Amino acid sequence: MTTTVSQSAIKKTSTEETLLTPRFYTTDFDAIANMDISSQEEELKAMIAEMRADYNRDHFLRDEDFKQSWDHIDKNTRRVFVDFLERSCTSEFSGFLLFKELSRNLKNRNPILAEVFHLMARDEARHAGFLNKAMSDFNISLDLGYLTKNRTYTFFKPEWVIYAVYLSEKIGYWRYILMYRHLEKHPEYEFYPLFKKFESWCQDENRHGDIFKALLRSQPSMWQGWKSRLWARFFLLSVFATHTLTVHERADFYESVGLDAQEYDREVIRQTNETSARAFPTILNVDHPQFFKRLERCADRNEKMKAIESSNAPKIVKFFRKLPLIAGIFWDLLVLYLIKPIDAESLRGTVR
Repeated sequence: MTTTVSQSAIKKTSTEETLLTPRFYTTDFDAIANMDISSQEEELKAMIAEMRADYNRDHFLRDEDFKQSWDHIDKNTRRVFVDFLERSCTSEFSGFLLFKELSRNLKNRNPILAEVFHLMARDEARHAGFLNKAMSDFNISLDLGYLTKNRTYTFFKPEWVIYAVYLSEKIGYWRYILMYRHLEKHPEYEFYPLFKKFESWCQDENRHGDIFKALLRSQPSMWQGWKSRLWARFFLLSVFATHTLTVHERADFYESVGLDAQEYDREVIRQTNETSARAFPTILNVDHPQFFKRLERCADRNEKMKAIESSNAPKIVKFFRKLPLIAGIFWDLLVLYLIKPIDAESLRGTVR
């Protein structure tokens, strides 16, 4: 891993690449510029007005709570917390870059969407910067300029971007608000003041999700017909499986803030799935007795694959040891995909 030293903090110019690492995306800007958003134009304009007001602008200031030493935090808690900060910062910065490019490319072609993406980029940059500053309290930070120029960008069709970012923002909302509510009840686990910012933070996530909901509902092909139902199930399952694997992989962090990783993961997924019924044509039946059982079995197999990968065995031996685990994950995800989904259109107006 390449690093450069700036003053007393280590500035990282790369992050560990794994299947679960946050990705950087690009898309077809022409196709988005030509989208017909007329059916949701008034809602988008209302959200633009709200973001222009920028009610959160003073919520991400490093107040007196941050002006202290963090040497009292034990080594393991420090390690898992920095890992959480790094992943979160990378994810927020990825969103900033995507929204910035969308705004730049749409500026003279679709002014409403250009401003929407400009304001969302502002929010994501604010989040990434705040997280990176928090990392510097632990003598490490990400070189975001270097990441901008040297990361690999994955192409996603506009429809995929809309499905994926909607879910990313909504699951982000539930991750932050559930942790915030937990720490409100158990302040003894609130070992760093960043946690106090999560309530304001998650409102940005929620608003961004609502914007992508409006974009999704403006395109009938994304919520009408059998293809849209299959894609909705695919993205829901992909995001939920990634979340389960990530949370179980980093159970130590959730334990450090007094959360049971399994219960936290399940509640985040339940709430995100229910919220998605506002936008998606179908949602998953997460109450099916096999749902979490198979997801968590995938997480167990992922841990076993990590252990194999970190062993000293030859690559070919590692491959054949991991093969049945990969096949097992694929099979469990296929079974989950084929579970009869819930018709969200019939629930329209009944979900909170």
